[in-house]
Amino acid sequence: MTNKMPNKVQIPEVRCEVHGFTGFISLNRPKALNALSLPMIRALMAQLLAWRDDKTIQQVAIRGMSKPTAEGIDVPFGNFSAGGDIRFFHQAIQTGNPELEDFFTEEYALNHLIANYSKPYIAFMDGLVFGGGMGISQGASHRIVTERTKMAMPETGIGLFPDVGGGYFLSRCPGFVGEYLALTGVQIGADEALTYSLADAKVPSDALATLWHSLQSQSITEIAINNIATQADNTPATGRIMTLIDTYFSKSTVSEILEALEASNQAWEQQTAATLRSRSPLMLHVVLEQIRRGRQLNLAQNLRMERGMVRHCFYTAHLGRFGNSCETVEGIRALAVDKDHQPRWNPASIDEVTDDMVAPFFVSPWPDYAHPLAHLTKH
Repeated sequence: MTNKMPNKVQIPEVRCEVHGFTGFISLNRPKALNALSLPMIRALMAQLLAWRDDKTIQQVAIRGMSKPTAEGIDVPFGNFSAGGDIRFFHQAIQTGNPELEDFFTEEYALNHLIANYSKPYIAFMDGLVFGGGMGISQGASHRIVTERTKMAMPETGIGLFPDVGGGYFLSRCPGFVGEYLALTGVQIGADEALTYSLADAKVPSDALATLWHSLQSQSITEIAINNIATQADNTPATGRIMTLIDTYFSKSTVSEILEALEASNQAWEQQTAATLRSRSPLMLHVVLEQIRRGRQLNLAQNLRMERGMVRHCFYTAHLGRFGNSCETVEGIRALAVDKDHQPRWNPASIDEVTDDMVAPFFVSPWPDYAHPLAHLTKH
């Protein structure tokens, strides 16, 4: 088997190799749980574009690496990606770093490229798959999860919203699961991911290495994944949870959802209500509107909407907020900087949020012709 060098310069955090007719990508930033940085996004985009146009490459596979062993040997599979580099977001807004704008524009363009990739793109979604990790996996042609998978779009906990196309792929979950996952940010495992249409196959983690290496000589369509995949554990409890989700999260407003949950004395309802109470009240309202709008949009339209939304998150001019006073910077401060886990949300309660606070998030900061993602024309 001939190994070819990648046709783009690598960075240490993104390892790219060609074996046989397959391009292999390994995210190699394990100390940061493989969170995506701007250089990583740029490396991924450059490599995927090169391989897309390379007739010798028939498919692409991507995984996250784990920490090296004491002997210095790489353990192949680790967390797929815990999202975007939120510490960078915090530092960038403090210093006025223009790369904050570049990060989201280029990340969303990467998400769109993956979803429209002309060759099979196989995502090995082992371990943590949060935020930006979902963005580079949900558009995959083959989404593989394991018993170690922990999946979430937890952005309302940092005063943000489930971006990277979240308004598109979450809104296409069955029933009102999209509203539930987007508003609460709860973690789900492989079985729920399959049930909620966020994964295609569940493979035992100890079979990942064999499957990965088999792609050197076989196409993903030739590999009988079903022979090693396990079925989702759809117990009666799963059906009951989905019924509860539809009962509560189909309601018209965040206030109505919360009021109905708190009217029950059952454990699931009480826990879910408590989770919502801990999230940014303002962003809960924004996110519910995002998911509802997302159902009517294709991916390109949705990403353009989210690009405007994220600008408003960091520069909420209609609320007179910039820098430290915006919800997102405050949420990141509480979670990842000061780590006091006591965000000072503004407004402080769900009932204080008004339509006038929410509506401007969906007004594009740019005319259509000048939108930074105007070039996204497919799906």
